[in-house]
Amino acid sequence: MTILIDQHVLLQSKVEGENVHAVETNELVVNGGFPVPKNETEHGFMAPEINSFGHSFRAYDAESERQKGVEEFYRLQHINQTYDFVKKMGEEYGKLDKAEMGIWECCELLNEVVDDSDPDLDEPQIQHLLQTAEAIRKDYPDEDWLHLTALIHDLGKIIVLPGFGELPQWAVVGDTFPVGCAFDESNIHHKYFLDNPDYKCPAYNTKNGIYDEGCGLDKVAIAWGHDAYMYMVAKENGTTLPYAGLFIIRYHSFYPLHKEGAYTHLMNEEDIENLKWLKIFNKYDLYTKSKVLVDVEKVKPYYISLIEKYFPSKLKW
Repeated sequence: MTILIDQHVLLQSKVEGENVHAVETNELVVNGGFPVPKNETEHGFMAPEINSFGHSFRAYDAESERQKGVEEFYRLQHINQTYDFVKKMGEEYGKLDKAEMGIWECCELLNEVVDDSDPDLDEPQIQHLLQTAEAIRKDYPDEDWLHLTALIHDLGKIIVLPGFGELPQWAVVGDTFPVGCAFDESNIHHKYFLDNPDYKCPAYNTKNGIYDEGCGLDKVAIAWGHDAYMYMVAKENGTTLPYAGLFIIRYHSFYPLHKEGAYTHLMNEEDIENLKWLKIFNKYDLYTKSKVLVDVEKVKPYYISLIEKYFPSKLKW
């Protein structure tokens, strides 16, 4: 099976698979995966130049009250996300004893959540889920697993709500990064890591830290948040989504990797292959944020059908 991917998508990556070659259609063919539509740049989703606030996307230095709040968020996150904290959260939430409910019920809970780390949008999260999913659905009509992955990728943000731990936002959202090794300078607002206790720990302040080069991301502890939680929920509840979907859920906030090309020395071959799908997904996750809202009731029956296909009716959270 092959993946056809526009060159502009893969050329942004600093890590490329070996089985890639150019063809006359000005696309790349990658072995192993699902087909990507031809002529995506001509007929598919086009990324806008500015966000709903009139700034460039992910413009963390733009002068605004929201940007100041976002920077304060990252100050707290960088100080508090330690290796011990990540391990503690994984053990606590790994019990999956917070609730029992279906996927769509959880989608509706996200109406109560606004992401304080996001400089591009302040709408309720269910709109972001549907905006992402609908854009992917238009360009990739045959990949229903990818539509559903888009719908559920942020459901882990419910851990900010009462009843699910009511964690502070710095422990729920924002860009993620490995702990247990040196904090790469590509991380947003890197300067605040200076006050992280792990920064001065000899075992953690080298490039590899406690890990072996090429060990695979599955063996690397990543900053705790909604990515890790939703991956855990989906996996432990027996989803039948392909692993590429689970990889997207688990690492979609890992911007230092899929945007900046950092930490690639920790990846294995399977990670490199799945990263190609994550980079495709990221375009829609980031650039579909809009003040133009999706009609929830209109699209709900379609997504309910996908939920029933890939998940049990009730999940432990």
